Amino acid sequence: MQTILLVSLQLCRLSFISIMRAKGLLIAGALFCINSVVVHAQILTQEDSLYAGLISKEQSTVISGYGEAHYSLDTRRKTSEATLKRVVLFVGHKFNNKISLFTEMELEDALVVGELGDEGGAGKGGISMEQAFLKFNLNPTTYIVAGLFIPRMGFINENHLPTTFNGVDRPFLEELVIPTTWREIGVGLYGTFKNVPGLNYSLALTNGLNSSAFENGSGIRNGRQLGSKASGLAMAASGSLLYYINNFRIQASAYIGGSTAVERRVADSLQLNSGAFGNPVILYEANAQYSNNGWNVRLIGTSISIKDAANINKAYANNTPNNLYGGYLEAGYNLFYKKYKDEKALILFGRYEYMDLSAKIPSSGVKNDANKQQYIIAGLTFKPIRGVAIKADYVQRITGTPNPALIVTPFPQQAPYFKSDGFVNLGVTYNF
Repeated sequence: MQTILLVSLQLCRLSFISIMRAKGLLIAGALFCINSVVVHAQILTQEDSLYAGLISKEQSTVISGYGEAHYSLDTRRKTSEATLKRVVLFVGHKFNNKISLFTEMELEDALVVGELGDEGGAGKGGISMEQAFLKFNLNPTTYIVAGLFIPRMGFINENHLPTTFNGVDRPFLEELVIPTTWREIGVGLYGTFKNVPGLNYSLALTNGLNSSAFENGSGIRNGRQLGSKASGLAMAASGSLLYYINNFRIQASAYIGGSTAVERRVADSLQLNSGAFGNPVILYEANAQYSNNGWNVRLIGTSISIKDAANINKAYANNTPNNLYGGYLEAGYNLFYKKYKDEKALILFGRYEYMDLSAKIPSSGVKNDANKQQYIIAGLTFKPIRGVAIKADYVQRITGTPNPALIVTPFPQQAPYFKSDGFVNLGVTYNF
């Protein structure tokens, strides 16, 4: 059995590297969509019910939320970390059948500010609004959102309840390449194609990114402005097509956005284009999911292009790459499916992820092979009832060798770097 597992993982690895290197894997085009047909919606919370229009009473206020606590053991460094990863409170209000309000406030890592002798020290957490938008129903299948909202990209960005994905942590690809949870201020149009059952569409226009905050090794993640005094003239257009057919869910999405978050005179001094789509960031992703008889299989590939990375590096010296990409394949089986269907679950799963976070570096950048990363994850997800999940997994991380030129403080001051490291993770999660 162990031999079969090792062979399977190696085949996944070789297949993914080939797929990621193949041209034309990702479907460009298509614009951001959502499935508004209730038959496809996974109604798990009061928030979902409000979103799907299942709250019948007008002037209704609903409360919902989710949270997760994590424990992680680093087997090489012989250290561990325990944290209340996040607690999110949702408050929504239905003004009438046409207009509803959605808000989510998130507390990360339990404590934001503390005092010695009071809370035991300074907090390491943060508080943020994860969403705050109005939804305007134009008809039963078409609506507009306006405010701070989360676009649909990948599997996790929009549908990120911790009870709905396997693994204690979110997939690494959907944190480092697709920067989940990615929300910005803007407006979006959502709907379905009446003549093609199961096919949905959307268009969205939001504020852009801040390239001064890009960091090598984490892609565009820190460049998100997240509705916090987003500056500059940069704009972004995003979207996808989403298709449900039989036991498959198939999606392709695209994003293009400017990344100059300063006024024109400052941009000129930095030799950066200050237009709405100046110093553009382009993201493509395509994914597919198969669910049937207790099985769930997910496949995703994504790529980011930053053609003006050389200019960004000259302005901010942040080693921004021209290109980064990644993908993963996950398979899980519910061992309780035959007896309990979806009311109770014990899911055995495995996932292989591959990423190159600096696949192409401009002449002004520095190559770092530590950004070539592989993750092999295996674990269990136990769901005793709907809305509760207890998780355990093991993560093997494999990377290339760090570039010594990027190590400012040498060892022993610099912590040792392990190209291969293992992590044992435990988690408890809920949503209501």
